[in-house]
Amino acid sequence: MEPASRFIDEKVKELGDWRGKRLAKVRTIIHEADPEIVEEWKWAKPKSPGTPVFSHGGIVCTGETYKNVVKMTFAKGAALKDPSGLFNSSLEGNVRRAIDIHEGDKINEAALKDLIRAAVALNLKGTSKPKGKPRRKSSPIRQAQGKL
Repeated sequence: MEPASRFIDEKVKELGDWRGKRLAKVRTIIHEADPEIVEEWKWAKPKSPGTPVFSHGGIVCTGETYKNVVKMTFAKGAALKDPSGLFNSSLEGNVRRAIDIHEGDKINEAALKDLIRAAVALNLKGTSKPKGKPRRKSSPIRQAQGKL
């Protein structure tokens, strides 16, 4: 299997238009925000070549391309604060949020880097402590009967 970064390089080259340039720019911003980001290529099917995925402690975001938009979907976007209002798509969901970037849109790089770092921090927060089984409390009746 080829490394995911090679698939992403090929996708950028294959697009050959503003979408390829935007995907390349977003990719650069992601790596500037977090140099430990891992590039993956997921969900390849016979009719779909796959999707660039950027991960650190779990999926941070995807970099999808469509006819009129480059879409960054944040896996846990609904749990992130977005003071700059970058999220402009998939706003109705309980988990994901997305940023649709159209031709000619200016990217607020500083705000996007903050959002990426927040997504990484959220992922790492969820993996920092192994969760053990919750202890079951004894019922008051069992305690009174001395059957703890």
